Amino acid sequence: MYIVDLTYLKTIDVIEVYLESHRQFLDEQYTQELFLASGPKNPRNGGVIIVSGRVSRSELDAILAKDPFHQNGIAAYGVTEFVPVKSHPALSGIL
Repeated sequence: MYIVDLTYLKTIDVIEVYLESHRQFLDEQYTQELFLASGPKNPRNGGVIIVSGRVSRSELDAILAKDPFHQNGIAAYGVTEFVPVKSHPALSGIL
C-alpha cells in the first residue's frame, strides 16, 4: 500500500482551476480499484491519496504522472510505501 502526500505549489485559486480534471483523474483510479481514499488536508495546503498495494511503485509513479496537478506543476508528491500487517476485517481483499 501507499500513502501519497500532495503538497500544493500554487495558490488555491490556481488549484481550483484544475480541481475538476484532478477529480476526474481520481475517479479513473477508483474505477480500477487502485485508489482507496483521497481528500484535501486541513489546513488546505495539499491532499492525501491512499493507494492499493496491487500496483508496483513504478506503476504508481506512472499513474501519478497522469494527474493534471502533476502535469501542470501544481503539486509535489511524496510517496510512502507500507505493508499493513493488521487491518479491519472490512478491508479484507481491497488492500
